[in-house]
Amino acid sequence: MEEKQEKSRIDRQFDFIREIDKEKFITRQTFLSDAKRRENDAEHAWHMAIMTLLLSEYANEEIDVLRVLSMLLIHDLVEIDAGDTYAYDEEGKQTQRVREVKAADRIYGILPEDQAQTPEAKFAHVMDNVQPAMLNDYTEGKDWSAKGVRLSQILERNAHTAEGSQKLWDYAYTNFIEPNVKTGKIKDDTK
Repeated sequence: MEEKQEKSRIDRQFDFIREIDKEKFITRQTFLSDAKRRENDAEHAWHMAIMTLLLSEYANEEIDVLRVLSMLLIHDLVEIDAGDTYAYDEEGKQTQRVREVKAADRIYGILPEDQAQTPEAKFAHVMDNVQPAMLNDYTEGKDWSAKGVRLSQILERNAHTAEGSQKLWDYAYTNFIEPNVKTGKIKDDTK
């Protein structure tokens, strides 16, 4: 019986590259700026990477921009297996971590856990929260309104956003969230 030959390094790399192409098929809840369709995970990653290049000067601490870009480009790969969990889907969030950890083990389980605490990870988190808020605002709160999103949910989701950039969180709150609260697209349940 012939022994199976182990795949070469480059074969494994191309296997991974082919696998992550599936990220293009993961539809997110956020609409594109024309409000005609929802963005996919790959578009989301690309947009946050460009935003990081333009907005990195506002990070609270000095960051390694290349590292942030790397994190942004891989952070949603787990959704290939786990699917996209809407930020305000309380039921989906209950199983999200288990699904995503299992997916990470399969897809890229080699990343160390301590990366979550770096200044770059904090700034990547800012991009991951500010980008959909910007698009939700640009589409006149279409998704927030359709899903009945409450201000308390947004504040909870963004509880740590300012840790990566106080300036960008303040800007996003003032320019993307607050106007939608005033127009009723976001329900203000904090009073």
